[in-house]
Amino acid sequence: MKINKSILLLFLLTIGVFLCGKDRNSTPNSVEKEILDATKNIKSQKPIANQKDKYSDTKYNYSDSSGAKIIIQNSLPKSGIKYTDPNGKKFIYAVFWTRITNETVNPLNMSIDFPKDSFEIPSSSGNFMKLLLPSDIMTNDKESSYDYGLTTKLFLDNNNSTTSSSLKRTIKPKSSSAFYVVTLSNKGVNGTLRTGFNLKGQKLFYIINDKKIECGQINLKN
Repeated sequence: MKINKSILLLFLLTIGVFLCGKDRNSTPNSVEKEILDATKNIKSQKPIANQKDKYSDTKYNYSDSSGAKIIIQNSLPKSGIKYTDPNGKKFIYAVFWTRITNETVNPLNMSIDFPKDSFEIPSSSGNFMKLLLPSDIMTNDKESSYDYGLTTKLFLDNNNSTTSSSLKRTIKPKSSSAFYVVTLSNKGVNGTLRTGFNLKGQKLFYIINDKKIECGQINLKN
């Protein structure tokens, strides 16, 4: 039986268009679904992350070969800015906190010894700063409080440079500990003030803008 060539050609073109259209639509649909699912996850997680880290500036994760981690989290500054000591001398202060989390199976011994004398900030000529370590324990519920819940004036009025420049703590396995750092200077820095601890080997360093100070160590007890 002879088949009209025009009818055969039209039939083949119709099948081709149908198959091409099916292939073209199937891939974008699956890709778009993956993108939408990923976007949903990001949107649902983002507000939680922002709320949790609202007062956090930097966070460092240190892992060993087994995957056990030490986490150091440093805050943004809070302050009433101006402080006048009992003798009438005026200063600028800021309050920070650092949280160290021990995710290993061993207790962690931390010791910090800041310089007892004031030092100059390189980027702020003539600005001499002192670092102080209150013995108060910083807790999560204090994050939204004025000066992160530290009674700063009382602490500064009673400050003893010998005892307030050092801190020792033991952090149990699978737990964390947070503490305050107060910066006290004769005038404000030029621009933004950012500080924080980081770790190199077992040595602790404290960074104030462009100045880095070796100030202590972390040891894990076997």
